[in-house]
Amino acid sequence: MSLDHGYGVVIGTRDSYYRDPVNDYGQYYHGNLKVGTPAGVYHCAIDVDSHSQPNGVQWRVVELRPSMLKGVNDLADGWHALNGTEDSGALDYIRNPDLRGLRAGFLARSLGRLLRRLAVAEQPWNSGVSRDALGDLEPLIAHAARVFVFGEPFHSGGLGVHNVHQNQGDPIGSQWSSSNGIWQDGATVIHRMDGSFAAFCNKFKTQSDRTDDAGRPLPY
Repeated sequence: MSLDHGYGVVIGTRDSYYRDPVNDYGQYYHGNLKVGTPAGVYHCAIDVDSHSQPNGVQWRVVELRPSMLKGVNDLADGWHALNGTEDSGALDYIRNPDLRGLRAGFLARSLGRLLRRLAVAEQPWNSGVSRDALGDLEPLIAHAARVFVFGEPFHSGGLGVHNVHQNQGDPIGSQWSSSNGIWQDGATVIHRMDGSFAAFCNKFKTQSDRTDDAGRPLPY
């Protein structure tokens, strides 16, 4: 099981940005980022649909070092297909500790030969509705020198990327469960004008953050 039309990242400059028209619940389905590349402008639909729930969308902003991008930051502007593997530059919210915002404490063992991890605190997810999530995403986009949008390419309707959100952990039997897979999560990574990087990671409350090797949800 995986995304139907592949997975990868589009890299380029911010061309424009807008929200979807407000829906019947006073919320937005997507933030729409247009990314300029040598092949044309890509439409990237960043999904923050809270499904009319008061806390249906979850997100966090994670600061990244360039090395955490595994060479993706050195690629040329344009679309790049990525294999669903750890070393390809693909993203996995669950298996990549950098995207979980892990902060560890360490203690040297006797003789100073090894380090032992004592405690790990994971950056929690924010929960809310689309307005809340977009409130954190949009300032990042406004200060972007370069953008990296991970997800599934449009299979029709021109250049674009969708499924820009976690793509695993959907409930078995749901309409999205056939797309579950590992190392194929969508996200919006910003290279700021000051040279720093940040990732806007987004998922839905219905998606588990514990999955098996096929991206299917595991019980807690």
